Amino acid sequence: MSKITFLGAGSTVFAKNVLGDCMKTEALQSFEFALFDIDHERLKDSEMMLNNLRNSMNANVRITAYHDRKEALRGAKYVINAIQVGGYDPCTITDFEIPKKYGLRQTIADTLGIGGIFRNLRTIPVMQEFARDIKEVCPDAWFLNYTNPMAVLTSIMLKEGIKTVGLCHSVQVCADHLLESLEMPKDNVQWKIAGINHMAWLLEITRNGEDLYPEIKKRAKEKQKEKHNDMVRFELMDKFGYYVTESSEHNAEYHPYFIKSQYPELIDKYNIPLDEYPRRCVNQIEGWKKMRDDLINDQNLTHERTHEYGSYIIEAMETNKPIKIGGNVSNKGGLISNLPENAVVEVPCLVEASGITPTYVGDLPVQLAALNRTNINTQLVTIEAALTKKKEKIYQAAMLDPHTSAELSLDDIISLCDDLIEAHGDWLPAYS
Repeated sequence: MSKITFLGAGSTVFAKNVLGDCMKTEALQSFEFALFDIDHERLKDSEMMLNNLRNSMNANVRITAYHDRKEALRGAKYVINAIQVGGYDPCTITDFEIPKKYGLRQTIADTLGIGGIFRNLRTIPVMQEFARDIKEVCPDAWFLNYTNPMAVLTSIMLKEGIKTVGLCHSVQVCADHLLESLEMPKDNVQWKIAGINHMAWLLEITRNGEDLYPEIKKRAKEKQKEKHNDMVRFELMDKFGYYVTESSEHNAEYHPYFIKSQYPELIDKYNIPLDEYPRRCVNQIEGWKKMRDDLINDQNLTHERTHEYGSYIIEAMETNKPIKIGGNVSNKGGLISNLPENAVVEVPCLVEASGITPTYVGDLPVQLAALNRTNINTQLVTIEAALTKKKEKIYQAAMLDPHTSAELSLDDIISLCDDLIEAHGDWLPAYS
């Protein structure tokens, strides 16, 4: 029996989406879905929910919960990763509250910025443990990474020699959401997206061969006259020429232009939701209390296949029917030729039985590559910090971060990093 292992299976709603998609896939019947989570209560919840779903859908799969990670991985053909190290309390709280003391505000803090750096530093050692187990008990498995910070964690697994692709939600919905928000039709649309995770660019968008960008930009300029939830991305498109894949609340903190203590009026001007991620965490925790009973006790639980790439990738590999995805892969060989080869980039990829083949994109428009490199700089130095265990590399990663460096002096950045290292305690390995 082939096996799909889900690490972080206590993320019950996400497990329902991805493994529910797999249950809806004919080629994946007779698979074992192996669940692992360090939170045994949440693991049990997910096991019960997925068994309910399997029974109501008459799916021919086996659901098994494991308390031993290595046994969950043993013999796996595919590994899906959706962990969060440190959770909301204490680590997300730490990532937000300590920078606030320095006047450094964030929105999501799960990708770049000071919060993204420290999320990386506490997650990388766990990913390295996964890699060691995979090399021992399922060395040929494909590792489908959903955990943020996407680019760095995908890079770590690739460095460990694991067959890895990083998967995000934003690529496949980008064009549709943009057209919908501007009240433009979505039929017969072709698009091309490439860049880095959370900062990939809608390079082309056409309908029946006609370039839609002139009309998109015209409508976006009109829409900017009133408050809406995508003001940062529309402003970036106006100034740099292209629409970016990830949301405005994310992109507000990837650049030095939007969250500035010197210009507090920008927060209102661009409708930026500061401290958005902690709010979401609190709401999700509360929401889970209400949702839990419905999910784990509902004997008639249903599921419609989602737009998540996971099940489609596994199906393509199992059936040899090719699909195209937007995947996070190594830029080795210069897939995007004006970005560093040691970066992880998000590009169109072909998936079939032989695996995942990324496509060559060539040069991005020079201004877009420049914006990507500002984020790649911090990613690469964060990886050095994690691999060398040197504090000075943590400082340098933060000094190169666009938002942090726009707000704080060098001395304050060092002091902030020291405070965060101390507050994290055992969540981080020792740094010299």
